[in-house]
Amino acid sequence: MPSTPEPAPAPRADLPAAPDHGLGVTLNGDGADFAVHAPHATAVDLCLLTMDADGAVVEETRIGMHGPSRGLWSAHVPGVGAGQRYSYRAHGPWNPHEGLLYNPRKLLLDPYARALDGHVDLGPAVYAHEVTDDLVPAAEPWRPSRLDSAGSTAVGVVTGDTFPVVPGPRVPRERAVIYEAHVKGLTYQLPGVPEELRGTYAGLAHSVTVEHLKALGITTIELLPIHASVSEPFLTKRGLSNYWGYSTLSYFAPEPSYATAAARAAGPQAVLDEVRGMVSMLHEAGLEVVLDVVYNHTCEGGVDGPSLSLRGLDNLDYYLHAPYLPAQYMDVTGTGNTVDFRATGAIRLVLDSLRYWVTEVGVDGFRF
Repeated sequence: MPSTPEPAPAPRADLPAAPDHGLGVTLNGDGADFAVHAPHATAVDLCLLTMDADGAVVEETRIGMHGPSRGLWSAHVPGVGAGQRYSYRAHGPWNPHEGLLYNPRKLLLDPYARALDGHVDLGPAVYAHEVTDDLVPAAEPWRPSRLDSAGSTAVGVVTGDTFPVVPGPRVPRERAVIYEAHVKGLTYQLPGVPEELRGTYAGLAHSVTVEHLKALGITTIELLPIHASVSEPFLTKRGLSNYWGYSTLSYFAPEPSYATAAARAAGPQAVLDEVRGMVSMLHEAGLEVVLDVVYNHTCEGGVDGPSLSLRGLDNLDYYLHAPYLPAQYMDVTGTGNTVDFRATGAIRLVLDSLRYWVTEVGVDGFRF
């Protein structure tokens, strides 16, 4: 990918988001309100994207956001509706020794995106600093990468109206029999599940799967992580992947690879609808749905990892750093980074995620 000059901040939108906006995207009147938490940034651009079938960006419109207001940047953009692909570019200081890693050549996923398009290509383009082909820092002190990450990373998709989810059965705790399962693994070889549904959200809600679970006496199915995830570089270098999903990219968007081929072809909204349909059908069968969630770390790895979302928006505010050493992380998870639950932005992100999965997707609980 060719190097690019550092983009200047885009002209600001005519209006900020409405005063009562939440984070993420809210369809509002003639368009949409966008809001993102990035308190240390000096400017944030909203990027409206047009993508081809292969996930390449064919057109990008940049709109400057208003802020920061209490750490938030926002914009109201007329004409935006469901299906719009979008991302952010954050401007700010480049000072790795102070934990400041702003590089506006990197498209950054909205942490509140409800659906995703494209995929993360773990190559040099998605790193904020220059790296070698082996993805290690190319110089000391670190130099900002001049590669643009458009087309090499996942972006958000604005979602629209959808159907109501059937309420759960509310099984008393003393009667609960919980079955832990992987969405793909549970039905991949389960006899009777149609071939095209095996290993998918729809396959998990198929009558054959439901009958299998109920015959075991199950009242509650606990799904291993279904938040969108990215495999670690040490796996991808070996041509492997993280099967279990404990490497979260997004705390709101479902993992697209677990959806049926038909849903993936229909688009990100259809993937989300398949998840909500799965929850509805399991509820109709009298089964609760609990999610295994991974809020203590993300797929961005150690401080020298890729800049996909949180790190590029506000490395200092989202991740736990060593006392008086902002260039170093305190890794108490063994994965390279730890989400900093002393920080208001991180706390709000996780609480909003939990509320979303309960109120909008309809799940019944969580396993931490």
